[in-house]
Amino acid sequence: MTPLVNDKRVVLGIEDIPRRWYNILPDLPEPLAPPLNGQTKEPIKPEELAVIFPRALLEQEMSTERYIDIPEEVREKYIILNRPSPLQRAFNLEKALKTPAKIYFKREDLSPTGSHKTNTSVPQAYYNMKEGIERLTTETGAGQWGSALALACNMYDMQCEVYMVRISFDQKPYRRNVMETYGATVYPSPSTRTEAGRKILEKDPDTPGSLGMAISEAVEMAVKDDKTNYSLGSVLNHVMLHQTVIGEETIKQLELLDITPDYMIGCTGGGSNFAGFTFPMIGKKLKGEVDTEIIAVEPSSVPSLSAGKFEYDYGDTAGYTPLLMMYTLGHNFVPPSIHAGGLRYHGMAPTVSLLTKTGVVKPVTYNQTETFDAGVLFARTEGVIPAPESNHAIKAAIDKALEAKKNDEEKVIVFNLSGHGLLDLTGYDKYLNGKLNGNS
Repeated sequence: MTPLVNDKRVVLGIEDIPRRWYNILPDLPEPLAPPLNGQTKEPIKPEELAVIFPRALLEQEMSTERYIDIPEEVREKYIILNRPSPLQRAFNLEKALKTPAKIYFKREDLSPTGSHKTNTSVPQAYYNMKEGIERLTTETGAGQWGSALALACNMYDMQCEVYMVRISFDQKPYRRNVMETYGATVYPSPSTRTEAGRKILEKDPDTPGSLGMAISEAVEMAVKDDKTNYSLGSVLNHVMLHQTVIGEETIKQLELLDITPDYMIGCTGGGSNFAGFTFPMIGKKLKGEVDTEIIAVEPSSVPSLSAGKFEYDYGDTAGYTPLLMMYTLGHNFVPPSIHAGGLRYHGMAPTVSLLTKTGVVKPVTYNQTETFDAGVLFARTEGVIPAPESNHAIKAAIDKALEAKKNDEEKVIVFNLSGHGLLDLTGYDKYLNGKLNGNS
């Protein structure tokens, strides 16, 4: 299929699905600090993580190869996931803003589960299946990751056990229904099923939960069974790697339009959609090929990049995971009950953290109400109801478009629409009825 190229939409053919994932590690401005064993504080050895991850993913986690081949079996599944995804021009939004800027958005909302998360859930399930694993455990916030892993496990006839942050379990019942429809078992976290969950509930029976707590429970369950592994939807290098199919496609689409973006924008929770969208372009930026400004958008209530400390910290609340060098608000941080559940994580991917520390990535924050303002405007102009997480990227894109209007500059703004919000209507209901505040 010949790519369909016009100024409204760029649609690639199936043959344009990337054949390699881009690994940013060899191109980073400085070496990435190694993960540490939480007990010995020594650099962790791959075999220490083999109890919860398959060897193939551990090799990807530590790899210094710039590109890693995508298995053909995974590329075939990417077709089912509606890859390649379109790059679309937001003409109506531009018109509403009366801006000379050109705004484009990458359509990751078109996957079967409605978000970018399937880009890594499928290869993770594939590699686990190849090594004889029968069940995967995981955590999920808003439910996008849990839904994606449930679908992937179903594809490979594996069991899936999901620990869903309690506030999201209550706010987003239809996300749970999606996971269960694909065959997953879903528990509100913290739960009484695990030692970590019981300890947390003993201290605070009414806790809204956090991704750190849910990770502790999922890891604990994986450690107990040789046929069970843990699967993570963000933060780690191999997850960032798989997501780069987004950015590789985006670069090709921009080249077909013969434009170089002035800004690339993505929301950040643990960093997966942001990294997948921006890392290939950041690779070009680090080589001096482009001067694109890279903007990471996070909630003002969970500002890990903007207000966290750059230090070693656990990825979970109970301290089961290795120590990672990252921007963190502390592994005991319990975030407010915002509707962008995928952004309620205390830390940030080490790669995204390092790029922020070295000035390659610029973080900005917004409160919940102003991001929903942006999301509703986008829905009314472009017809797509965005996920609350994606609303953060939209808000930053709108601000850059208004800045271009003020300065009478024809800037090119590209953002990642990481998912749709059709299962997040509780938040929109509160917003439309004047009941939404900055933190809940």
